[in-house]
Amino acid sequence: MAPPSSGADDLTRRTAADLAAAIASGEVSAVEVTQAHLDRIKAVDADVHAFLHVSGESALEQAQAVDRARAAGEPAASPLAGVPLALKDIVTQQGVPTTAGSRILEGWIPPYSATVTRKLLDAGVVIVGKTNLDEFAMGSSTENSAYGPTRNPWDLTRIPGGSGGGSAAALAAFEAPLAIGTDTGGSIRQPAAVTGTVGAKPTYGGVSRYGVIALASSLDQVGPCARTVLDTALLHEAIAGHDRLDSTSIEDFAPRVVDAVHRGTTDGVRGLRIGVVKELSGEGYQPGVLESFTTAVRTLQDAGAEIVEVSCPNFEYALATYYLILPSECSSNLARFDAMRYGLRVTTDAAGAALVSAEEVMSATRGQGFGAEVKRRIILGTYALSAGYYDAYYGSAQKVRTLIKRDFERAYARADVLISPASPVTAFPLGEKVDDPMAMYLNDLATIPGSLAGIPAMSVPSGLASDTGLPVGLQIMGPALGEERIYQVAAAFEAAYAAQHGGLVPDLAPELEVAAR
Repeated sequence: MAPPSSGADDLTRRTAADLAAAIASGEVSAVEVTQAHLDRIKAVDADVHAFLHVSGESALEQAQAVDRARAAGEPAASPLAGVPLALKDIVTQQGVPTTAGSRILEGWIPPYSATVTRKLLDAGVVIVGKTNLDEFAMGSSTENSAYGPTRNPWDLTRIPGGSGGGSAAALAAFEAPLAIGTDTGGSIRQPAAVTGTVGAKPTYGGVSRYGVIALASSLDQVGPCARTVLDTALLHEAIAGHDRLDSTSIEDFAPRVVDAVHRGTTDGVRGLRIGVVKELSGEGYQPGVLESFTTAVRTLQDAGAEIVEVSCPNFEYALATYYLILPSECSSNLARFDAMRYGLRVTTDAAGAALVSAEEVMSATRGQGFGAEVKRRIILGTYALSAGYYDAYYGSAQKVRTLIKRDFERAYARADVLISPASPVTAFPLGEKVDDPMAMYLNDLATIPGSLAGIPAMSVPSGLASDTGLPVGLQIMGPALGEERIYQVAAAFEAAYAAQHGGLVPDLAPELEVAAR
């Protein structure tokens, strides 16, 4: 693809680190950078549908504040001051519509901001809008959004992953250089894999969940997304840290992941032990994905890493375990959407007659406000938590979860980090699996074990699959609080890949560029 010709296009294709440096030096203003990305959103998002809400006026005001501070000689609020960001629409922002991709929250304006949102604004990061997602983060394709699916910028007929497909697509379409996602079972890593972007799930409790609409409280984790490992690390440091408003937040933990990236690009992986998880490959994995993974392993080995195979036998039960724990916690968390306090309220029946009791209003509202996948998981979870079944289902799943954690602990006794494909397949066509829940759930096969264990993990682009020509992601997993390890390996791999191929994962497919013109 020929390089873009306009200055605006040049700005949208620069990394967040480059943009921040250019703003700090006065080469370009934060307003110019923000306007370039707003123009890009206007040009392509009708095709991609990454955004549910674009905060154009607010974003320009934020950018102006960054420019005024610089003109006054004030130090930059952070290393990312003035850089645009797309915020997943499950994270609250005061005064900005937040829907969680559901009709039941259509039109809701939060009176407060999530801790992550406040940290971003305090850092001078410019929030350009809220991105699409599977309803309440339940899905692997962003087809469960009540507001229509997002499309993969590499091929507009295919899914961008889920639940955070909007954030990943915004990055891949150059609508923003940074994005925030949430990862419950792979909703940052799987979209990153199928869009050729980078996404990291921190250690559980490493980033505050206050103000993030809950799906499964023992699994949900906010994380950074970008197009390079360095940009992801810069964003990670901006949002990480203890929060007294979140009872699950880890105290005294601030990983120096930017330093780890620099170590990865300079020192590489020489001397590190990298474990290949036997159970996260083979049956169910697309041949092109496995071929790309084999090549990635060889790249790390050539860079000086010691490759060891590790076995985690209880990973076989991870998918079943996850789909008992998540629906159970989802059933509990979504009980708050009762039509009494906020959100949608249905007050008449199908014939137009008034509903007279709170129970009738609640039933009608939840029936109309929730989509099919949300209802399915609420029903499963309610059953699993019901009297007489709690120990057999939810209780047993928690015991298997402990076994999975022990598998990880044994594996880390032999390896510094573990690797696998981030997704068993590349992006599949829209509609292909939407009516087959089990086929859809299998897309999280590689990412669910790390979520159950609460460990840090990330997906970094590892090239294109030979059988589809679409992006593949390499998953790198570390022990709890081991963020610095995974960033070092990710940066080393990214640098090695770029050296071998003359650059990072290739630019957008021409289809979107034609649409943009």
